[in-house]
Amino acid sequence: MTENKIRILLADDHALFREGIKVIIAAQADMEVAGEAADGVEAVELARSLQPDVILLDLKMPRKDGLTAIGEIVACSPQTRILVLTSFADDERVFPAIKGGALGYLLKDAPRDQFLRAVREVAEGRSFLHPAIAFKVLHEFKQPAIPDPLTERELESLRLVARGLSNQEIAQRMSVNEHTVGKYVSSVLLKLQLANRTQATLYALRHKLIDLDDEG
Repeated sequence: MTENKIRILLADDHALFREGIKVIIAAQADMEVAGEAADGVEAVELARSLQPDVILLDLKMPRKDGLTAIGEIVACSPQTRILVLTSFADDERVFPAIKGGALGYLLKDAPRDQFLRAVREVAEGRSFLHPAIAFKVLHEFKQPAIPDPLTERELESLRLVARGLSNQEIAQRMSVNEHTVGKYVSSVLLKLQLANRTQATLYALRHKLIDLDDEG
């Protein structure tokens, strides 16, 4: 942080809202506004060029929505902490934002003191969730989603992926073409909510779908 100040990027398409936030931040000795973005494209570009400590990110913006911007910001400015500041508390936005890399999620009707605390917590690398959001997240963890069942071919693909086989090798084993194997593997990752083949291997081991002592 420059001179011990939290450098903040504001990303919101409402100029009046940004002005209000700037007034609040200007009154804080430990914060400063490093830049402003009026849409998601600008948010990503400024995150890349300014490398701010914290970005206050709205989710509904022109040209590129906040959910899409989160992934790009994480990629181009990994040290920047993202605090979602939005009017939306629905599950369709909350969980993708948090899973995408947002460290905090605050509603725009939050009181001033809570807003400032959220900025400081997120700047220090700690998670901060609006109470209503925290309840949703807690509820989600208590009731994890049940993945869609895998077909026989998808399950076979998963087992072969877990053994370290390439798509070409899997295609030979299953007597199909590589494109078909690619579709099977993509479907497995999507259904099980896994990010890559490494996570797929760990999943197979955890659920005892393969035995590494058996060469198969």
